[in-house]
Amino acid sequence: MRVALCQIDTTVGDFDGNVQRIVAAATRALAAGARLAVFPELAVCGYPAEDLLLRRAFLAAHDRALRDLAHRVPAGVDVLVGCLEANEDAECTGGRALHNAVARVSEGRCRIVARKSLLPTYDVFDESRYFEPCTQPEQNVFDVDGMKVGAVVCEDGWNDEQFFGRRVYAVDPVERVVAAGAQLVVNLSASPWARGRQSFRTRMVMAAAKRHGVPMVYVNQVGGDVELQFDGGSIACTADGIAAQPVAFAEHVEVVDTDEPWTGRLTEPPLVAMQHAACVQGIRAYVRKFGFEKVVLGLSGGIDSALVATLAVDALGADHVTGIAMPSHYSSEHSLVDARALADNLGIAFHVLPIATLQDAFAATLEPVFVGTTPGVAEENVQSRARGVLLMAFANKHGALLLTTGNKSECAVGYCTLYGDTNGALAPIADLWKTEVWAMSRWLNRDGERIPVRSIEKPPSAELRPDQLDTDSLPDYERLDPVLRCLVEDELSVAATAERTGMATDEVARLFRLVQNSEWKRYQYPPTLRLTDRCWRGRRMPVSHRYRER
Repeated sequence: MRVALCQIDTTVGDFDGNVQRIVAAATRALAAGARLAVFPELAVCGYPAEDLLLRRAFLAAHDRALRDLAHRVPAGVDVLVGCLEANEDAECTGGRALHNAVARVSEGRCRIVARKSLLPTYDVFDESRYFEPCTQPEQNVFDVDGMKVGAVVCEDGWNDEQFFGRRVYAVDPVERVVAAGAQLVVNLSASPWARGRQSFRTRMVMAAAKRHGVPMVYVNQVGGDVELQFDGGSIACTADGIAAQPVAFAEHVEVVDTDEPWTGRLTEPPLVAMQHAACVQGIRAYVRKFGFEKVVLGLSGGIDSALVATLAVDALGADHVTGIAMPSHYSSEHSLVDARALADNLGIAFHVLPIATLQDAFAATLEPVFVGTTPGVAEENVQSRARGVLLMAFANKHGALLLTTGNKSECAVGYCTLYGDTNGALAPIADLWKTEVWAMSRWLNRDGERIPVRSIEKPPSAELRPDQLDTDSLPDYERLDPVLRCLVEDELSVAATAERTGMATDEVARLFRLVQNSEWKRYQYPPTLRLTDRCWRGRRMPVSHRYRER
C-alpha cells in the first residue's frame, strides 16, 4: 500500500487554514498515488491548544471544521488526521471531557479510529489537564484495503522498554496494536524539537520497527508556535532501513510503498544547522502568525545582536529588518563601525540614535535622589533602559516587533537589565549558550563574511562603563558555559559540577547563587525560542524560594 507522510504546519485555532492545508496535502498525496495519507496529532485544531480546549465555542468550531474536512477530502485517498473527540463517559466517570483522537476521513465520512493512551505531563506537556486516556489501545486497529493498520498518537510510541531500558507507563500501545494484528503502525505526532531530539526520535521509531517486525510510519508536525519549534522529521522505516530521509523544518509530503523494500540509511545534519533552522522558523512563525511583517533590534557591534539580525534576515528578508545603533558616552568607536558593517553586509535598514544626551538628562533628573552615592549599576542600567525606550518607540511607530538579543549564558546568571536589553516580543537566542552563539556565527560565515569577523573575535562587553568586559564579573565563556550546562540543564550539584568541569567549588557556588538569584528576571523575560529541554516551561523553578546549596 502506498502511504503519504503529510508533514504540515498548522496554527492553533485557524480551523479554516488547517483544513485547507490538510486538503491540499491530501490532494498532493492522491496525485502521487497514495491510498492512505497520515497527518500530525491534533492537526485539525492545531497543537498545543491549551486552555482553548476548555471553551465550548472552540470545540464547536473544531467539530464544524472536521465535518467540512470530510466533504473536502478528495475521493480515492483515506486521511488519518489528529482531532478532538468528546468523552461521552466523562459525566458518569468523572473523567476529562475530551479524547486526543485520530479520525479516518474518506468518501464524505469521518470516523474515530484511535485514541491516545499515554498523556505526558513532563517537560512542556500537561495533557492530563484536558484529555482522558484510552485504556484499550489494542482497539486502535482497522482495515485499509486488506491491510491491518494500527494507529498510535505521539507519546504512545515513547514507552518501549527494550529501547529505553525501563517503562514510564504500564502499557505499551505499539506493542498492543501489533499484538492485535497490525501489519503497519502509524504514529501521528506533535513533538517539539530540542537539541538531539530528531535523532533520538528516529532511532526510537527504527528500534520499534526492528522489535515488532512491521513497518512504522511516524508523521510529526512542523512549524513554530511561540516558544515551541516543531521540526517534522517524519520517517517511514522497517527493520531493514528507511524509505526516505526525514525532512526538517519544512512542510513536506512523502509517499512510500509498503510493498517495496526500505533499505535507505539515515544521514543527519550538523547540530548548528538544526539550531539555525529552528531559530529561523521560530522568528518567521512568531512574526507572521501574529500578523506582523517587520522586526527591529538594537545593534551594539557585538556578536549577540549580530547573530539575531542575521537570523532575522534569513527568516524574513533584509527588507523587513531594521537595526538601530545607540552609542553612549562609553561606547567604543569600533562598536558603531562594526554595527554599520553588519547592516551593510546584510542589506538591512540602519539608524544611529545616540543616547549621550539621554544619559545626561537622566543624570540631571536623578541627581537629587542619587546625591552622595557612588556611581554603579543603577547608572549603568539607565543606559540600557534608555535604549529600550528608543527601540520600543520605533517598534510602535513603524509596526515592527522588537527582538531581544540576549543569550542563555547571560540570562542564566542575570547579566541583563530588566526593561532595558530584555525588552522585546521574542528572544531568538536566549536558549543558545554564548559558545553556541559564536559557533553559529562562524557557521553562517562559512561561505563569506556576513557577520563582521571583529564582532566574533573581540572580547564581549556591555560597554556601560569605561573599559568594561564581561570577564570583569564572569569567567570566560569557554569555562562558564560547561558549568552552567551542569547547573541548569543537568541539575547537578555544586560539588558534582566542580568535579566534572574542574572549576573551583567556591567559584561554582558563586555562579550557582547568581543563577538562583536571577530567577525573577527570567520570569519576566520575553518568550524564548526553545532549543533544549531545559528552557522556559521545560524548566520550572520557583521564582521565590530560600534554598541555597552549600
